Amino acid sequence: MTHLAATEIPRAFLWKGDHLALLDQTRLPTEQHWLMLRNLEEVAEAIKMLRVRGAPAIGVAGAYGAVLAIRNAWKDQSAEASDWLNGFLEITEALRQTRPTAVNLFHCMDRMDRVARVFVEDARGTESGMKRFDPAAAAERLESEAVAIHREDEELCSRMGSHGAELIPDGARILTHCNTGAVATGGLGTALGAIYTAHLSGKKIQVYADETRPLLQGGRITAWELFEAGIPVKLITDSMAASVMADGKVDLIMVGADRIAANGDTANKIGTLGLGVLAKHFGIPMYVVAPTTTLDPALASGQEIVIEERKADEVRQFQGQYSAPPEVDVFNPAFDVTPGEFISGIVTELGVHRPPYDFRTLMAGKG
Repeated sequence: MTHLAATEIPRAFLWKGDHLALLDQTRLPTEQHWLMLRNLEEVAEAIKMLRVRGAPAIGVAGAYGAVLAIRNAWKDQSAEASDWLNGFLEITEALRQTRPTAVNLFHCMDRMDRVARVFVEDARGTESGMKRFDPAAAAERLESEAVAIHREDEELCSRMGSHGAELIPDGARILTHCNTGAVATGGLGTALGAIYTAHLSGKKIQVYADETRPLLQGGRITAWELFEAGIPVKLITDSMAASVMADGKVDLIMVGADRIAANGDTANKIGTLGLGVLAKHFGIPMYVVAPTTTLDPALASGQEIVIEERKADEVRQFQGQYSAPPEVDVFNPAFDVTPGEFISGIVTELGVHRPPYDFRTLMAGKG
């Protein structure tokens, strides 16, 4: 079994200046295929089709996609500032529409919008009148912001990993759901980042990875990541989680998040709510690991979180073959919401937060 150093852990994407090299996660684990994305349509398709996934990774990829799109839209060296800005705002709005639940994407698009507006305002008149607006310079400024977002996510992952690893005792048996590793973020990962950090510090741990139906991100990606990193992992079906907990084989549950409301209610991959109910029943601590960019203090509770529904064939098919009647009706929400009261602690780059949660106060203080 391969034992990777932290610097060798696989990455979701690489920024190349004129394109975004992106690991196609739909082909994992059997093939590590890199896509070369050069325009808005290709980046938007990659996000919609889960070629890149994980709330932090979606946000970073979206920022790079916005840079590629504005460069393609304004290749000449002259433009009206207002036209350019309106065009950029249309680009970021199109990217927001690709995945409605993960809030990181919205935060990143809002941040890119602010930079664009400031650049336009700075380019407006001096005492001698309007300065010539330079689309190329504007795109360079936006590229710098996208790179900064990426680097900041790397730092957030490192800090979350350190805080989360402190919750993992030596010899711990950890249950996780979906994928929260390096390919789901711009850095080391969220929940898996904490597990990586604990492993690299010398702690002996055992991970149970839910396969995570219907798209098997736990089986295809988490099991692959952990196996390659030399971390003991046992893959289980989602329906086995209750039995594994009942047998006393789980010491803690550690998952990620796509959006967290002010009261700690957490939207994460479908099936996470079931783990929260089981954790409460069996008295097992459940931790959510996510950056403050995943917090949405504007939402009072999880009831306000928009849940994405995906295509029926994701459920009706398995590996491209129908495993159910092709015409059967399907309900396929991509996420569910776990009440904050079921969560023992929410780990951000700022530390471990305990219930009752009040993220409006936290974020107001951070601002």
